[in-house]
Parts: sequence; C-alpha cells; structure tokens
Amino acid sequence: MNGELKIALVGNPNSGKSTLFNVLTGLNQKIGNFPGVTVEKKTGYCKLPDQRQAQITDLPGTYSFYPKSKDERIVMEALMDKSAPGYPDLIVFVADASNLKRNLLLFSQIADLDIPVIIALNMMDLARQSGIEISVDELALKLGVQVVPISARKQQGIDKLKEAIQNSSAVALQYPSIEVETIAPELIKEIQNELKIDKPYTALQIAHQHQEISFLSDSEKAKVAALCKEHEFHSQKLQAAETIARYNFINDVLFDTVKVNTKPGEETTSNRIDRVLTHRIFGFIIFFGILFMIFQAIFSWSEYPMTLIEDLFLWLTDQSLKVLPPGVFTDLLVDGVLAGLSGVVIFIPQIAILFACISVLEDTGYMARVTFMMDKIMRKVGLSGKSIVPLIGGFACAVPSIMSARNIESWKDRMITIMVTPLIACSARLPVYTLLISLVVPDEKVWGFINLQGLALMSLYILSILAAIVVAWVMKQIVRSRERGYFIMELPVYRMPRWNNVLLTMYRSVKAFVFEAGKVIIAVSIILWVLSSYGPGDRFEQIEAKYSTESMTQQHDTAELDRLIASEKLENSYAGVLGKSIEPVIKPIGFDWKMGIALITSFAAREVFVGTMATIYSVEADDAHMESVREKMASARNPETGMPVFTVAVAFSLMVFYAFAMQCISTIAVVYRETKSWTWPVIQFAYMTTLAYLASLLVYQLLK
Repeated sequence: MNGELKIALVGNPNSGKSTLFNVLTGLNQKIGNFPGVTVEKKTGYCKLPDQRQAQITDLPGTYSFYPKSKDERIVMEALMDKSAPGYPDLIVFVADASNLKRNLLLFSQIADLDIPVIIALNMMDLARQSGIEISVDELALKLGVQVVPISARKQQGIDKLKEAIQNSSAVALQYPSIEVETIAPELIKEIQNELKIDKPYTALQIAHQHQEISFLSDSEKAKVAALCKEHEFHSQKLQAAETIARYNFINDVLFDTVKVNTKPGEETTSNRIDRVLTHRIFGFIIFFGILFMIFQAIFSWSEYPMTLIEDLFLWLTDQSLKVLPPGVFTDLLVDGVLAGLSGVVIFIPQIAILFACISVLEDTGYMARVTFMMDKIMRKVGLSGKSIVPLIGGFACAVPSIMSARNIESWKDRMITIMVTPLIACSARLPVYTLLISLVVPDEKVWGFINLQGLALMSLYILSILAAIVVAWVMKQIVRSRERGYFIMELPVYRMPRWNNVLLTMYRSVKAFVFEAGKVIIAVSIILWVLSSYGPGDRFEQIEAKYSTESMTQQHDTAELDRLIASEKLENSYAGVLGKSIEPVIKPIGFDWKMGIALITSFAAREVFVGTMATIYSVEADDAHMESVREKMASARNPETGMPVFTVAVAFSLMVFYAFAMQCISTIAVVYRETKSWTWPVIQFAYMTTLAYLASLLVYQLLK
C-alpha cells in the first residue's frame, strides 16, 4: 500500500484496543465525532518503519455485527460504507488472547467484509499466566491473516505490529469462515444488483439492518424492505443460524491452536479480590472510602501549586501595570484577559488530580466493579446498570457522558439517564466549589488527617449523586415505557495502572479544560470587561463630577476616592444594569447584582463564574493593591450592612445553585441532538433551574 494508510482499530470491549491506540499514536491524536452523529471518534497518527504515516481510528468496542446500541452500530456502518471518507484500507483487529473464542466471533464477521485484516493478539502475558498456550503461526495459517502477539500495556510486540501493518496486502487474504451466499442466496444477489454492492456479507447485513443504516437513502431502504418481504426473509432466525455456523468454524480453529493448562476449580486472583471489593456491604464502604481519599487529595495536594500559580498571576499583573502605559489597552489586558486567564489556569492542579484518580480507578479495572455494584440500586430508581457509566462519566463532563448513554438499549432508561446526568458534579463545577469553599470553610484538619475543605467538597459530590437518584426515581413514575432494560457487562481482570496512560489522560483533560473552557472564559471575560467599563448615557461623567467636588476631595484621600469611583462606575455600567435587573429575583437566595452577572455569564459554561468574579473585582479594585480573586472576594463588604458579602450562607447557597442549575449551553445542545427534540432540553432546563432556586432558598434561609 502506498501513501497514507487509513487503519481502523476494531475489537470487543476490554480487549485493550484503546490502550493500543494510545501506544501507537501517543500525543498525536484528536477527539471528534463521527459524521452526522454525536458518538466520540478518536483519530491519531503513527509513523511506520518505512516513514509512511498511518491514520488510525479507534472505533467503539462491540461484540458482534448485530448491534444492540448506537455505539455498536457505528462500527458496522464505518466498515460497510465504502463512500465514507474514513473507510479503512486495513483493519487491525485487537483480540484478547485470554478469551479468544468470544473475540473471534466479531473477527469472523469482519473477515467476511473482504477488507484486509491483521490480528493484534493482545494480553499474551495474561494468557500465559492463565495457562493458555496459543500457537500463533498455526492460528495465522488457519485464518489466512497475519497474527502478531503483543502486550499493549507493556508495549511489547508493537514494532512487529508496525512491520506487519507496513507489509500488509492491499487485497483481503483471509479465509471465509462461512459460506455467506448460502444463507439467503437469491435475496443477497438481488440486493447486490439493486444497490451495486460487491460484497455478499455487506448485502446480508443490509438485509438484516436496512431500517437503521444511515448511509442508505429512504428509497433504497424501501427497495430492500420490499425484497425482504418478497423472499420471506426471517432476520432473527437467520442471525441465530449464522452465529452457530461461525462458532462451529471458531471451535475447529481453536481445537488445533489453543491449549489450556489450568487446574480445575482453581480460583483467579481477580475473583479473590472481588470477594472483598464487590461485597454487598463492605464494597460500598470501600467505594465511599476511595471517594473520600480522592477529595481529600484534591485539596491537600493542589494547595502548593495553586498558590504558586496565584502568585505568578499577581506578579504578571503587577509587571504589566509597571511596564505598559496607562490606558484602555492596559486595562483590557490586566482586568480582562489576565484576570480571566487566572480563573482558568489556577484550577489546573485540581483538575489534573481528579482525572488522574479517575484514570487509575478505570485502568485497574475497579470502575467496572463500581458499575456492577450499582446495578441493583440503579434498577430501583428506574435506571439500567449501564446508566452508571454515563453518571460516573458525568464527574468529568456531561457532554460525552450523555453521548455514551447510546449504549443503553431501553428508550426509557436512556431518556432518564440523559435527564439526570447533568446533575452529577462535573469538572466545570470544581473551580466554583473550591473557590467558595476556600472562602468560608477553614483549612483545618479534624482528627489530624481529615481536611474540612475536602470533606465539604465530597459532600457536594455526594449531594449531586443523591439528587440524580431522587430525580431518576421521580421520572421513573412519570416516563412510561413497556421496554425492559437489561445489563450485560464483562468484568476485566485487575491490573496495575499504566502510569503513562494516567499521565496522558491528565494531559488531555487539562488541555481540554484550558483550551476549550479557557477560550470561553477569556472571551466572556473580555466582553464582561467592556460591559463593566462602559455605561449607558453620561452616567460615568456624572460620577466623575460627583467625586471631583471639593467636599468629596476633603472627605476622602486619593486611594479611597479611586475605589469609590470604580465601585460606583461598575454599578452603573452595562454589566451593573444587567445584574441590577435580576437582583430582585435572586436577592431571596442571598445573591447580589454582581453574583447575578456571574449567573448570567456562566450559562455559557459554569466555570466562567470564577473568571467573571475575577473580572468584576479587578475592574472595581484599586491598582495600587494587587490581590488574588480569592482575597478580593474575601474582603468584599455589603455596602448596606458592612458585613462580608460571601458569608457561609451565601457561599453554600451559591454552591447548591451551581450543583443543580443547568448552566451549560453545550449540554443543552447535546441533549437536543440526542433526543431530536427541543421538548426534553426545555423540560431539563426548567426542572434543574427550579430545583436549584428552591434548594438555594432553603439553604440560605437555614444558614443565614
């Protein structure tokens, strides 16, 4: 093959496919969506030994070509639609060597598509530990493909795999596993002629799944439906017959190539560990203990780097004011861009720690156990066990988590999961929580090791889980469906985390936060600076005139006058007018007009709250005294009472509001795309905003 190779990585879930993708591509990868659908698509590039570049796409994991979810359907369509821009020249099939029989079912289906295939026989080290011996050469001869033994986690055999890719044939050489044409010969021929398809197995798949295939036009679907009716095509019966035939072929192959040398009744290490970690009582205690340690770490480990970043931005602000001439540009740079940027960068340590911990839990195989343990609880509140995957993913971001709900077969379970996932405390809320907690919760330890701030943070995360469960139960009573959901999941063996993968996850998460959220925060900060620095009519001139009178200059010194002028200008600016207009609505929950501005701007993204506070208090501040946003907020006083603005009641009221409110345009957009209707996002926005307001009202009235 000449030029850039397009390679698709295909395999069962938990076969190590994504690990291999990371090893092959390193940092040279990007995340996008498949054309026309909101399913995540990972694409990367790697150099082959002959210096050619290969484009690698990591397709979602699937067990067979008969999909039970939309994610799995993506795999089928990506490998059948020859007109698609990402149609592969070569498939690298990643097989789990310790569970070859199950993996080869999907391989046999892919082999019949007549696309060149290489088998990457992964986890060979684990197979040997389990007493499984595989004759790799014999397996390659039986299947007619190159078989490369590898261990993606240990990066063993990767060079040989690259050589195999480099030397792969442009023509499919694999042997057919079954005689496809004998299944429905006349129908297959007619579909091939009608749709100009050269591969019999593609025609058979179209016969089975034409109603769901997106690359077929409505007229083509109608033609196929008519042909199926004419030939009395019984899809389910023929799927079963095909699967039996394939397993007969697989059994013959494995009989000559695989030997298992294990003692009967011998228990695996993973099973022994599971007896403790998935225990019906101790399992939950251990899980909450792990959560507790994670949230303690987020505060304890991040304190020093956050202080360094805070000091760096104070120094940059100070230097900018010394070097740059006074004027609009300097004010924009210092009070708009730098203030907004500090609101992004300062939270990098906490986000890095959170994602590192989640990555370790996933990599060891523990997160799959949490999913398994939560299944019974999820069912009681109207959710599937599979719902826990989007809900746990919601700790990172609701957008990809809502997309991952496509794996849930039941429409009712899927809709309830989509509706409650945004309640889970995502990483965008973390900056809001940590800023407000640091203002009102003392940095003290109880019993010598429990950090109060970490405890407060954990309580907010637990609150979000409880809220999601309660709302799901309420929706179970409202949303009606006759479908029954089911939960099938394979538990991977326990493994040591791959630290390079943990670092890669941290890097990608921080990069996404800085560049995706950062762009929004800085853009909003600049707009907000303009709205805060200018006002309608001649209000600013009147304020200048008011404070330039002799009585005012005698009552106040220059620094105090500057602070009063800045404060009154902010109140009369466009931003101030906007905040004042909603103040009557938000005053009962303890918020002033400045917080009102933050509530409005953070509808773009929750983390914008911090940048908004930084910009507002920078515009109002005295340039002679450089302070961090935390110090400015801590020293803010209510002009009517003289008391601190951010009391315990106000701070917790704000945190609870941000815990429940739907303040994320991206989430609203993805819910619309997933449900194909504005009804669901409107209902979601209304119930979450109402819940946020009532909960904040209750908290503020109780604590004030």
